[in-house]
Amino acid sequence: MSIVRTLTVARKELFHIVRDRRTLAVMFLIPVVQLFLLGYAATTDIKHLLTAVVDADRTPESRELVEAYKASNYFDIEFYVDSEEELARMVDQGTIRAGLIIPAGYGADVVAGETASVAFVVDGSDPTIANAVLSSAQSVGQAQSARIVEKRLGISPEDMMAVEVRSRVWYNPEMKSANFMIPGMMAVILYFLTTLLTALSIVRERETGTVEQLMVTPIRSVELVVGKVIPYVAVAFFNVLEVLAIAVFWFGVPINGSLALLLILSAVFLMTSLGVGIFVSSVSNTQQEAMLLVFFTLLPSIFLAGYLFPLEAMPDFLQAVSYIIPLRYMIIIMRGIIVKGVGLEVLAGQVAALLVFGIVIMAFAATRFRKRLE
Repeated sequence: MSIVRTLTVARKELFHIVRDRRTLAVMFLIPVVQLFLLGYAATTDIKHLLTAVVDADRTPESRELVEAYKASNYFDIEFYVDSEEELARMVDQGTIRAGLIIPAGYGADVVAGETASVAFVVDGSDPTIANAVLSSAQSVGQAQSARIVEKRLGISPEDMMAVEVRSRVWYNPEMKSANFMIPGMMAVILYFLTTLLTALSIVRERETGTVEQLMVTPIRSVELVVGKVIPYVAVAFFNVLEVLAIAVFWFGVPINGSLALLLILSAVFLMTSLGVGIFVSSVSNTQQEAMLLVFFTLLPSIFLAGYLFPLEAMPDFLQAVSYIIPLRYMIIIMRGIIVKGVGLEVLAGQVAALLVFGIVIMAFAATRFRKRLE
């Protein structure tokens, strides 16, 4: 393989990228847009949920309970209604997602030292939100119960506990979903852009007929492939740094591990994504077909890589299938380095898997592309 001929192809592709403003926009603006949209939208943090209250008691004790829910920042109590039927109608209409029902006699039970019960209604059409809301509602209720016990007996609830569980959250003590979602999102963006741009760039040459013109020159097929992907490797690393900067300085995601190791392992992962892009280009005749095939590979990867949903919650069959998804290993690596701050000794298994996938996919794609040209 001639380095000079390969770099010549790379320079030609780089000039084409610079002249094509739409391609430049795709390369540099889409990662930013995706990060901002998903960084704010793909969150499991439940705060300021619109809530209604049915207060059939109307006592200082019931108002104190309502204020406790207001002060938690989990619930925005914007509506006071007179009946459960009206509350149900607001839930059906989507006006509110939760409702607090305080029955008559609540305040009397609290004053008498008896167990007082209230009801908390949650819209369960979205189970993820419903589970988080129920957990928050129970936490607020337990905190209010502890305050009532302390006021009534003059004894701190901690002094009455036979067993005290002191929980600690490692790596993400603030429980910010951005610290979990954004590292995985970086791996998804890296995979999507490099695969799509590589596939489209090669198919574009075939559509315009310039591939045939290049093949009558002394340039070999391997030099053509390597030369065309070199600019996109550089673009991919720029995108990684771009997204990292936004994650750190805008979303406040700390990088607890080695940035150098992160970049090196990103290069390992690029072998896989570039290989997929080359393979897609070898089986596609048009750019539209190539784009559809890239999305066809992207969607299963997102769902089976543990980006949105935990792998442990999936059926055993899908967990087994996830082992052949390269994105799974890169997401683990990203979250391990950025969130946990672990090193190569912990990530050795994932790195080995990426190396195997990268070599196999790249070799297969290059062979298939060479045969297509011949």
